[in-house]
Amino acid sequence: MDNNISRQDLFDWCSIPYQDLADRKDLKVKLNMKPDRAQIMEVIGNMMADEVLAFNKAGKTLKWVLPAGPTDEYDVFIRRINRERISLKNLWIFHMDEFLDWEGRPYPVADTYESLEGTMNACFYNRIDPELTVPPAQRIWPRIDDLDRPDALCKELGGIDTLWAGIGAKGLVAFNEPPYRYTMRLSMEEYAASKTRILDLNDDTIVALSHRSFGGCYDAVPPRAVTIGFGIMTTAKRAVYMVATGTWKQTVVRVILFSEPTLEYPVTLLPRYIPDITLCTDYNTMDHPLSRELKGW
Repeated sequence: MDNNISRQDLFDWCSIPYQDLADRKDLKVKLNMKPDRAQIMEVIGNMMADEVLAFNKAGKTLKWVLPAGPTDEYDVFIRRINRERISLKNLWIFHMDEFLDWEGRPYPVADTYESLEGTMNACFYNRIDPELTVPPAQRIWPRIDDLDRPDALCKELGGIDTLWAGIGAKGLVAFNEPPYRYTMRLSMEEYAASKTRILDLNDDTIVALSHRSFGGCYDAVPPRAVTIGFGIMTTAKRAVYMVATGTWKQTVVRVILFSEPTLEYPVTLLPRYIPDITLCTDYNTMDHPLSRELKGW
C-alpha cells in the first residue's frame, strides 16, 4: 500500500493550534470552521438548498453524491425545501453505499441500522413534500445485481456536480477504505478509477462503527457493503467534506489539510481530480490534543 506520511509529519500537523489553521497558505483544501456542530451543519444545509435554487434558476440538471451520514444537515435543507417550495425534480442523487450481510446480500429496506436506503427514506425522502421531492427513478443506489449502472449513468449524465461526503477516521469516502490487504497491490491511479463494487469492511471501520452505535459489539455491524468507487466521485466539480465528529476525526482532518495523496488516507487522492474542495468542520474536531499536550511525544 502506498504510504508517504511520516510520523514526524503527522505529529507536526496535529501540533498546530486550530486557531492558527485558517490563515495557513499551505492547505490542500479550503477550510470552513464554526464553533460547534450545529452551526457548521446549518451552513452545509443552506449550501445544499442554495445550490438547488441556482441550478433550478438556470434550468440545469443537478447531480449529487450523498452519504447516509452525517444527517444533521438534512434538517436544515428539508426545512428550506418545504418552506420555500423548492423543487427537487431536476436533482439526481447517487447514494454512496449499502450494507451487505456476510454472504454479500442486502438487508431488507427498513428504517434500521443495516439498511442505509431505509435510513435515507426515513431521514430524508419521506420528510420532503411529495410534490417537491426527488423522483424515485433519480435516486441511484448501488445494487449487487447491477454493479455497473451507477458508473454508466454518471458518465451518461456528464459527471457529478457536488460530492457531499462524510470522511472516516482513516480517510474513507463511502466505503473506499485504505487497501490494507497485501493481496491487493493497487496504485493511486487504479484506486482513483475504482468502480462500484462489493467489499469487506476493514476491521478498524467495524471497531469504530461498533463503538459509536453498539457499545463495542462488533457483531452488530454488517461486515460487508456495496459502494460506489472513486471513479464516480472524481468526476465532481466540487466536494464538501462534512466532518464534525469530535475526537474520532481530529487526526484525519489534519491529514486532509496537509497531506500529499496517499492510499493510507484515500480522501487525500480527491484534490488531484476535484478542483474545488471545502472541509466543513467545528472547533472540537479541529482542536487536536497534540496541539495542547505533547507529553510522551
